[in-house]
Amino acid sequence: MTLKLGVIGTGAIGQEHIRRCSQVLQGARVVAVSDINIEVAQAAIAKLGLHAEVCANGHDVVISQDVDAVLVTSWDPTHEEFTLAAIAAGKPVFCEKPLAMTAEGCRRIVEAEMKAGRRLVQVGFMRPYDAGYRALKKVITDGEIGEPLMLHCAHRNMNVPESYTTDMAITNTLIHELDVLRWLTDDDYKTVQVVFPRTTSKSHAKLKDPQIVLFETQGGIRIDVEIFVNCSYGYDIQCEVVGENGIAKLPEPSSILMRKDARLSETILTDWKDRFIDAYDVELQAFINDATAGKLKGPSAWDGYAASVAADACLKAQNSGAVEPVNLPPRPVFYDKL
Repeated sequence: MTLKLGVIGTGAIGQEHIRRCSQVLQGARVVAVSDINIEVAQAAIAKLGLHAEVCANGHDVVISQDVDAVLVTSWDPTHEEFTLAAIAAGKPVFCEKPLAMTAEGCRRIVEAEMKAGRRLVQVGFMRPYDAGYRALKKVITDGEIGEPLMLHCAHRNMNVPESYTTDMAITNTLIHELDVLRWLTDDDYKTVQVVFPRTTSKSHAKLKDPQIVLFETQGGIRIDVEIFVNCSYGYDIQCEVVGENGIAKLPEPSSILMRKDARLSETILTDWKDRFIDAYDVELQAFINDATAGKLKGPSAWDGYAASVAADACLKAQNSGAVEPVNLPPRPVFYDKL
């Protein structure tokens, strides 16, 4: 069976997903697309030589008789609207992060999915599909380093544009750690505090950079995450887990070790798409397989909601400087069945 996909939003990430679903992955075909700029949508499918319907808007994609499942890769504020529409149509939907702009919006999606009676939503958190994170998770799950006590993490970008503001360090950058660290530790956040070191001279007036986010989990694990989006040297993701019996560290991306000009060196990636390109492939192939089988198993609407609740607490902590509670309600039994 070939899963017929409709893609809402044909910007950079939308075009990448159309490409991988058409040229890299198996079991799916893109049959309909839409974009706020119809010419962009037309160009996206023409570039790949696809024969797909170009719809006037995202809702036409959702209700199309030819579409079995939906990919939402449109402008962030439209994610909630189109995800709810897909749920109402009874179609599996893969929604890029954020699931919604607010925790309340995420909660509405959770409630709609529970009312539908089955998993229909997968959120585009790709790190649990990264080979390095999966290896780190196995070390923890197998008890090789004992119970986790602390995590030391970093999320560094070479630079960001002037449109990037202090709050976006949480909503656009830390959001990935907010999901993957819950997954790694199998634990929820209890409190958060944000502290600001001296700001780098490479930043701008609307951005305090770097910043450090300090979490305590419900189980007592302490986590620190450095966010430094003008580090200038490359795109660098770090995660070290300190356990009772040892330490496990996220492996570095594979690169050639060079001996040249009296130096020993390895290349550092500069583009996030290169760092996680394989994870994106695995993530979408899993969605295609699971949607075809009628049972989604990837990051859920509840995971999207949990990340949003934590993000709201982080934003509050940015402004208050205090230790703020992360008030996540108990997970519904509906999601315990996953």
